[in-house]
Amino acid sequence: MKIWAALKEALAGWIALIRGEADWIRHFAISAAGLTTALVLFLFFALLSIALASANVGMPNLFGLIIALVVQSLSIVALLVGIQITKRMVPGDARVMDLMVPGVYALIAYLVVGTVLSLIAGPVLILLWLGLAFLLFHLGWRAGGWNIGVSAAFAVLTMVLLVGMPVTLYMVLGPVAAPTP
Repeated sequence: MKIWAALKEALAGWIALIRGEADWIRHFAISAAGLTTALVLFLFFALLSIALASANVGMPNLFGLIIALVVQSLSIVALLVGIQITKRMVPGDARVMDLMVPGVYALIAYLVVGTVLSLIAGPVLILLWLGLAFLLFHLGWRAGGWNIGVSAAFAVLTMVLLVGMPVTLYMVLGPVAAPTP
């Protein structure tokens, strides 16, 4: 699958998912290959985000780059943990792959828009969090088949994990991903 075609289809899929269209799933490659494509795209945009964020101070060394990628990838872990906890609390027909593939594309959008906004207007990032929570709510509601309350709880849980995991890691390890002069 070509990169731009995958991103274009993901955008169309998210628009269909938010609108509540029944065929939203046809826009995503719900398979191991589709998830791999989404993850590779996420890592590509994470590297681009790190490069843009460190433009003024220089790229981090290899260890710093790896740590920065791990920290960026915690959002994927947060999404997966949010899905698994919700699935355990609310048994149903929700499939992890149906939630992960569109969810990773939402995280890509969050990463790209967040990088641009942080360079332009940092305080606007709170609105970006609300936007991502909105997407996660629709992900749980449409793709997970959960009711409105469970979908809202899924969105809140995932957002808490998304914000809390990097902060906790930073508090425990310190600024290990900071570039060296």
